[in-house]
Amino acid sequence: MSLVYIGLGANLGQPQQQLEQAFIELARLPNSTLVTQSSLYHSKPVGPQDQPDYVNAVALLETTLEPLALLDALQQLEQDHGRIRKRHWGERTLDLDIILIDDSVIESERLTVPHPFAQQRSFVLIPLSEINPELVFPNGKALGQLLTELDNDLIRIRD
Repeated sequence: MSLVYIGLGANLGQPQQQLEQAFIELARLPNSTLVTQSSLYHSKPVGPQDQPDYVNAVALLETTLEPLALLDALQQLEQDHGRIRKRHWGERTLDLDIILIDDSVIESERLTVPHPFAQQRSFVLIPLSEINPELVFPNGKALGQLLTELDNDLIRIRD
């Protein structure tokens, strides 16, 4: 059984509802249990600024799915929500990213864990701190320390 932190984001097609539905769908993944979820947050986009602001959150899953099987399941959920990949860091109806899997470090063609930008993004770290404020990344960096190094530009929109 693995503990997996998943980052959620959306800025198209009623983003708050997209994330609420995604939490329900994550809870229904095979061989998985949705342990908890963070509040929802409003954030500015990363990358192109000519797109709507985002709604973000983090979920904690307990699963026996192998990492690539979980990635496939998450990508299928994105497709079910009508995600179309038009441009890098562009707008989306739903984005589901594997942030951490236990203390694993994975570097493959399809999957990098920990997520390569997680430690630099307040829209990941702040919701993550709600779930596990004592978290330490596999590289030894404590979540609490990382939070002191970032600007908090998030607005909580729902607990």
